[in-house]
Amino acid sequence: MIVERVVAATPAAVGEVVAARLTAAAAAGPQVWALTGGSAARLVHPGLVRAGLDWARITLVFADERAVAPEHADSNYRLARETLLEPAQVPAARVRRMRGEADDLEAAARAYEAELPALDVVLLGLGPDGHVCSLFPGHALLGEQVRRVAVVTDSPKAPPRRLTLTLPALLAAREVWFVLAGADKAAAARALEDPASQLPGALVARGAAAARLFMDVAAAGAAGGHDDPGR
Repeated sequence: MIVERVVAATPAAVGEVVAARLTAAAAAGPQVWALTGGSAARLVHPGLVRAGLDWARITLVFADERAVAPEHADSNYRLARETLLEPAQVPAARVRRMRGEADDLEAAARAYEAELPALDVVLLGLGPDGHVCSLFPGHALLGEQVRRVAVVTDSPKAPPRRLTLTLPALLAAREVWFVLAGADKAAAARALEDPASQLPGALVARGAAAARLFMDVAAAGAAGGHDDPGR
């Protein structure tokens, strides 16, 4: 369930708030964070680079990955490498990437699940359609109840083949943090708190032990009912 809503003035401010919260969590003890891709990653990573974290106390995993090589422009790992891992000099031993380039994605999913630790914080972007990770509205994978990592072969967004954490993995995390900015996310943000919504983001928000929502004023415009406006 959503336990906190934070509205920041600008997209950059959203990223700074999330980075500051993650930095405080890392100071309190060892952490396992699941990284997202896309615009949410670009918001959060710069603040983490500047934070000067002790990466020996942090393990980074991935919420999803496209079935491409790690050097490909569509790779979430490449985005993380360029915007966080290399600039912050994160030791390779602290990063567990999904093998999206594997010929056998099913085997890659099983291997990743076998090494997936308990998650402290999952960072999630939110698509305008309400998708999170590579879990899309109406997809059969939303009914998965056992596997924590699965293969998607028919993503409505290119590329179609992906690896993703499933709802069982997301709902088992200690906390899930939604990070979003822009007016195009407002309807999806509102759906997070709609008890009747079957959008993937809403399923996560309702089922998570603790979900926190960080967004800018544009995304909050149609969401309503925020606890911390103007932060």
